[in-house]
Amino acid sequence: MAEAANLLGISDDTMRRLVESEGMAGQDASGRRVVDGADLAALAQRRAHQVEDPSGVRRSARNRLVGLVTSVTSDKVMSQVELQCGPARIVSLMSTEAVEELDLKPGDLAVAVIKSTMVTVETPR
Repeated sequence: MAEAANLLGISDDTMRRLVESEGMAGQDASGRRVVDGADLAALAQRRAHQVEDPSGVRRSARNRLVGLVTSVTSDKVMSQVELQCGPARIVSLMSTEAVEELDLKPGDLAVAVIKSTMVTVETPR
């Protein structure tokens, strides 16, 4: 239960209440209460809060994460911009010229648009 709660970013007590209300609890060989991974994934999707994209721009990229700029580190040519998008920390490297044109600074609302042909997925051992 604690691991499932951690994955959803909620307390153990909240996880237990959700499991009870959703009827998702099972038991392992030791008699501990467990939650099936597929059930947990479905619960995570139902509880996901998608922040509305404030830009009003239509685009083909499906991976848009709305968040707050938390840090901007710039030199003469390049900048590193960090956003906090829900529980995800997104880091973007872009030209300092782009940062200046967008007037990016900590506390600004921004949208990270991710369009990639390669995404690496890893699992624990």
